[in-house]
Amino acid sequence: MLLPLTPLDRLIGDKTAKALAKNLGIKTAADLLQHYPRRYSSRGELTPISEIPVGETVTLVADVVEVYERRMKGKSGVILEVKLTDGHGFVTATFFNQAWRAQKLRPGVRGLWAGKIGSYQNKLQLAHPDYELFGDEIEDEVAKAWAELPIPIYPASSTCSTWMIQRAMRVVLDVIPTIEDEVPEELRKKHDLLELHDAIVKIHQPTNMGDWMAARDTLRYHEAFILQSTLVKRRLENKHQKSTSRLSVEKGYLSQFDEALPFTLTNGQVAIGQDIAEDLSQSHPMNRLLQGEVGSGKTLVAVRAMLTVADSQGQSALLAPTEVLAAQHFKSIERTLGPKLAKELGLTLLTGQLNAADKKTAILNLVSGKAKIVVGTHALFASKVEFFDLGLIVIDEQHRFGVDQREALRLKGKLPPHVLTMTATPIPRTLAVTVFGDLDVSILTELPAGRQAITSHVITDDQPALVARVWQRVAEEVSNGRQAFVVCPRIDESDEGEELIASGGAAQEDEEFLEEGKTPKPKRPLAAAISVAEALKKNPALQGLKISVLHGRQSSEEKNEIMTAFSNKEIDVLVSTTVIEVGVDVPNATTMVILDADRFGVSQLHQLRGRVGRGGLPGLCLMLTSAEQDSLALERVQAVAATIDGFKLSEIDLELRREGDVLGANQSGGRSSLKLLRVLADSKMIQEAREEVIQLFEADPTLEKHSLLAQCLEQLDKQRQDFLTKS
Repeated sequence: MLLPLTPLDRLIGDKTAKALAKNLGIKTAADLLQHYPRRYSSRGELTPISEIPVGETVTLVADVVEVYERRMKGKSGVILEVKLTDGHGFVTATFFNQAWRAQKLRPGVRGLWAGKIGSYQNKLQLAHPDYELFGDEIEDEVAKAWAELPIPIYPASSTCSTWMIQRAMRVVLDVIPTIEDEVPEELRKKHDLLELHDAIVKIHQPTNMGDWMAARDTLRYHEAFILQSTLVKRRLENKHQKSTSRLSVEKGYLSQFDEALPFTLTNGQVAIGQDIAEDLSQSHPMNRLLQGEVGSGKTLVAVRAMLTVADSQGQSALLAPTEVLAAQHFKSIERTLGPKLAKELGLTLLTGQLNAADKKTAILNLVSGKAKIVVGTHALFASKVEFFDLGLIVIDEQHRFGVDQREALRLKGKLPPHVLTMTATPIPRTLAVTVFGDLDVSILTELPAGRQAITSHVITDDQPALVARVWQRVAEEVSNGRQAFVVCPRIDESDEGEELIASGGAAQEDEEFLEEGKTPKPKRPLAAAISVAEALKKNPALQGLKISVLHGRQSSEEKNEIMTAFSNKEIDVLVSTTVIEVGVDVPNATTMVILDADRFGVSQLHQLRGRVGRGGLPGLCLMLTSAEQDSLALERVQAVAATIDGFKLSEIDLELRREGDVLGANQSGGRSSLKLLRVLADSKMIQEAREEVIQLFEADPTLEKHSLLAQCLEQLDKQRQDFLTKS
């Protein structure tokens, strides 16, 4: 959508603009206009005071009878009390620390009053009501319309209330020019859509339920149309890009590797390997998504692709989201290749926490071409990192990196490199096409022989006997020679959850309270790894066990030492944050305890659980939670416990976590570039929009006849380039 990018401080008060930017990331008129209401409420039924039911939300037509202030008891501040009557009964409206309202709320003034009716000292009370004053007699029809008018409730924060957002929205809608529509007229008519400007106004200022429903449907289609236009455009551009063809050679690295393999590749690994080899042989860059369950052998497929590139003297970079995972991948690839082949290929590790000397050596090996395979983290994005001939980028856990971050690494190739992205968070194929429509999709469904089932259980805080049994069960596994993980959402008590990605988690539910200025009910502090480890050392059931801590604030050396010790069975119980979420492979670990499980998203819980049951031994996952009965948070955790089918869980995850920022840099759920569109619920619409966009580009590849759409896509491209420049 071609929305105005005017900075908000030019349109509304500087104080409000700064608050919106700081708390909600809303900086421009476009940001604000796309901050859509979460839901709508009404003021309540128009009711005579004599018939008011306590506890209900109602609307009254009443006159001000008396206004007076009184001091609060026991604390500073004043209460403004406004006595109201409709001629048959009385009710008191109260306002805390808002004495200034008395300037307009004078005896004799008539108005409409709305709020939830309470009772104080046996008298009816409206606390902080919404109201609108009228100078003349109020007609019944006007009062009824005001009572039924939908009130938008926005995603808000404790310092940016939904009312503040409403006021800012009114100002911006009054001053912006008409918003032009990039969707062609024939498609608007086909889908019975509103004009774009009309839809923007009606979603924020509806006069009835039909207004916002029609606006929502229009804006959902717009999102689907722009999403698919962007993906189809990128796919076409990719097909026209020139890349270097990469072919394996007889008796080259790949053939040496395959001959030395001590096991047989699965049918899926062979078939997908052939598809990737065909892609790599082309003169335009591969852009493929490889998805499969935890332990399905995706990394082995990627290694074989990297060896094909090495056969053509090209380089490959494997990008991992965390230091721990990068180190694990490095060691795993080193073991898989064997010491001789790893040395020949110059296998290199590059992370942000390497010491200066090792980092300098790694960078020199890359620029000279000595390193044919590098495993790294975000450190690979650094401007000083250059490649001799980057031929292939392998991105592990692609949802942890934005499109623009992946693009930043692609730009390091002399010609656009081939790209293989991997995920262990399965996406149903039809949905993968709609969300990642610029990629070819491959799915590994077979698991290697020997993988055992994982049993999962949910334990709530109100089951103290079962909570105690958890630690006895851990001790039993260790006494049988096994090991256990304990996962916490925080590092220590000062940490507000910097490693926690509560995607679709309880944090999302707390927003329901914040958006109306309410305070979520107090919860016990979230489990913190450092204090949990200390408590477990004192737990009688775990006496004598070797317990260590792993978290993101530790240096690379510390984390590597701890993981090596755990892998060597020198640690019995590893208390960790989510740094062990993906890629960590310790075959002897059979038990996973997740504390405050409701604070993690569906995909995280599934990933964490996948760390056990990897060595031919049955796995056990125990998820502890303080979530209340019948809550969404508990339902989510129970759903994960009920199935190990990642594709089924992916549908739940899409419903709860949303789809991430599929067009930009954000990937953790949060502020998605999809505002109203839900990939699962709207998959039919998205697929239809994709077909319409493909037809549009086939008829008009340069968008010469669709200039507004071209401008819109150029604006999105510019935003991407701005991000890359800042990166």
